[in-house]
Amino acid sequence: MPPTRVRAYVRWGGKNDRADAAACCEAVSRPSMRFVPIKTPTRQAVSLLHRSRRLLIEQRTRLVNAVRGHLAEFGIVAPKGTAGFARLLGETETSPSGALPAVARDALMALVEQWRETDRQIEILSARILAWHKHDGDSCRLATIPQVGPIVASALVAVAGDARRFKNGRQFAAWLGLVPRQNSTGGKERLGGITKAGDCYVRQLLVVAATGMIRRIRTNPALFPWFADLLNRKPPKQAAVALANKIARIAWALLARGGTYKAPQTA
Repeated sequence: MPPTRVRAYVRWGGKNDRADAAACCEAVSRPSMRFVPIKTPTRQAVSLLHRSRRLLIEQRTRLVNAVRGHLAEFGIVAPKGTAGFARLLGETETSPSGALPAVARDALMALVEQWRETDRQIEILSARILAWHKHDGDSCRLATIPQVGPIVASALVAVAGDARRFKNGRQFAAWLGLVPRQNSTGGKERLGGITKAGDCYVRQLLVVAATGMIRRIRTNPALFPWFADLLNRKPPKQAAVALANKIARIAWALLARGGTYKAPQTA
């Protein structure tokens, strides 16, 4: 059971093992209690691949920022992006000794070597995720959804487990935290930002994938008319979150009912 749902049944008088056990016994008897699904070893292994890749990406970003910050103190700067960082490394290796002392160069080269090794490990993990994706039927079916690639599809399959435990796609989207937070009372509905419940990694992937659709829709509105009309009425970030919610619902339908994605027919 999720600890956040059991905490409400802990009695006053301090936290101890006896109070926690009594709270668990009380919570498990509630008909509305939800339980954490048990993953298969294969799905757990794929989740481990994604978590390891995410950690390495964060470390690579920190290394890039560290190298850029240290070189900026010596007046060596470059534009943003991968191309700018590659040019920055070239200038560092070929810069005269007066611009960059030898001691600073040795320290920076240690960070650069660690960055290169981290980047190599990320490529290895990405290749393993792609190989698993090609041999999994559910992941390949999810990849037919627009803006959903092997990374997003495999992450959804690994996290969702048995999608039939959700009654509909709305429950699945709410489980991922892609629905508005409610603060309603007295018959008045007050909706705020999204709840951000569930797996933050999968939610981030869905929002990033939905954000990539904005440029495609602006050049070709007929590709997704519903999203094109939403962009005309809402800010881009809100529209991207709404599209991420829709992608999650479509993914639930494919996982629970089978089949592949079919584009909606325009009138």
